[in-house]
Amino acid sequence: MEHVFIVACSGSVLRFVIWDRMELYLQVHSRENVEVIYLKKKVNSGSSLKVIPLGGLELIGMNITAFEYEDSIVVVDCGLSFPDDDMLGIDLVIPDITYLKENQDKVKGFMITHGHEDHIGALPYVLKEINVPVYATKLTMGIIENKLKEHNLLKGTKRKVVKFGQSINLGQFRIEYIKTNHSIVDAAALAIYSPAGTVIHTGDFKVDYTPVYGDAIDLQRFAEIGKKGVLALMCDSTNAERPGFTQSERTLGRIFDTIFSEHKSTRIIIATFASNVDRVRQIINSAYKFGRKVVVEGRSMVNIIEIAQNLNRITIPENTLIDIEQLKNYPDEKTVIVTTGSQGESMAALSRMAGSVHKKISIKPGDTVIFSSHPIPGNEKAVTKVINELSRKGADVIFQDVHVSGHACQEEIKLIYTLVQPRYAVPVHGEYKHLKAQAKLAQELGIEKENIFILSSGDVLELSEEKAAVTGKVPVGTILVDGLGVGDVGNIVLRDRQHLAEDGILIVVLALDGSVNQLVSGPDIVSRGFVYVRESDELMEEARSIIEDGILHCLDRGISDWGKIKSVIKDSLSEFVWKKTKRRPMILPIIMDV
Repeated sequence: MEHVFIVACSGSVLRFVIWDRMELYLQVHSRENVEVIYLKKKVNSGSSLKVIPLGGLELIGMNITAFEYEDSIVVVDCGLSFPDDDMLGIDLVIPDITYLKENQDKVKGFMITHGHEDHIGALPYVLKEINVPVYATKLTMGIIENKLKEHNLLKGTKRKVVKFGQSINLGQFRIEYIKTNHSIVDAAALAIYSPAGTVIHTGDFKVDYTPVYGDAIDLQRFAEIGKKGVLALMCDSTNAERPGFTQSERTLGRIFDTIFSEHKSTRIIIATFASNVDRVRQIINSAYKFGRKVVVEGRSMVNIIEIAQNLNRITIPENTLIDIEQLKNYPDEKTVIVTTGSQGESMAALSRMAGSVHKKISIKPGDTVIFSSHPIPGNEKAVTKVINELSRKGADVIFQDVHVSGHACQEEIKLIYTLVQPRYAVPVHGEYKHLKAQAKLAQELGIEKENIFILSSGDVLELSEEKAAVTGKVPVGTILVDGLGVGDVGNIVLRDRQHLAEDGILIVVLALDGSVNQLVSGPDIVSRGFVYVRESDELMEEARSIIEDGILHCLDRGISDWGKIKSVIKDSLSEFVWKKTKRRPMILPIIMDV
């Protein structure tokens, strides 16, 4: 039964109050110049809430989840991931949004939890396909707008900055932003209210009672929502295997002070994540205490610090920051360089310094280089390589105990579960082992095993008070970004690149006179990545002879089909090369008609 509340009538100016964050909406009727406003409670029509992760499961990164109720879809986050080692030449990996494009008329907006690349990086690419409003907190929106500007999407994209505690009504949903802590300022959890029930999505979070900037996580609000009843909790799983609590970001301030006091006579270079504004703030504060000037190097870090300054999310002491061009005007012991490259990225500033290819900064013997991060899984080799290169140049490298995580450990995850008391648990954000670890924690806290869902990307989880089940699958996958090309590189192209990387290529060039079906010149063989031709004259001459015999055999039999001739060239040369070298290079025949 639908409940109707008349709040006010008559007059052109109406005032009303909604108590206790009730799930209400307005309906306006006009009758003889008298306005009557009804507040109607959203009543569940019997439909279930669909939770559809389109990425972000089974891997770290590419987080994007759709929530669907009847004719409304809201999307939480829209992130990218970085390519694996076997994705040769690929720059970025973004999610396949086929399902959203097929249901474009239902999509009401993107709700963004925070400003990390794995949560916002795909937005410029996706908004070109689905132009809907974007909602985010202040710093997050600042970073998003910088990306949209680079892609010429700023004017065409509707954006709204959301404050903590504020709610946004979109179709059948109301989404409330809740203050959390993370390794970037302005991180939020989302309470997603629907007629089927309330889902809390934590985003990436930790419980930090002494954050460097702003307030601590709003645990009280989690508890208030929990008392009213929560259908499902979707909780960050990244550190679900780690016992205890995550340390406060503020503890690093004392560590930096200690390092600065112990290295007063050397230049200090600190690598950290570009987006970790609080980390940079503490480094700058320590530098100021010890009378050092600070250079920020790395395009992404410079951009984010500039955005944070403009939005008053970081305050830098006057005359502390200097331009990289001014570095030569100060003695080494009076400077600090804060840089990108803590993950060993080949093109990042620190990697270029280590490889002696940075245009303005060279590593000197005695430099103190600090890695203020843990390697992301898969980046360990790249980080170790950079550390070794720095050490060979005489730098003192510090890479332990100079980082705290931005993700909740087991006790913090337990705390959120205890406050929220969800009916269903849906671990998110992590590889399978992380999701499994959180599922175990949820079970220990009393949630029944059948009410815990470890999803895969593309699963359709339908939730209601009565039941929950995975009822289907939607198309998901990855779209590869290579330069300006989006999606034009697929598995076949990657396989070819892998083949070229492993065994190289042999190009066979010849000319045929089509009128008389006669070999005019060639075959000539060009080798790239297979053997060094000048040292393999005998091998290449023998290969040329094998190919020529195959071509003449075709011509003698009256075969003029170039496709057939190319097949003969490939087969004969491939067999010969395998016998001689046990390699299988790519073979590319080129026939010219003269």
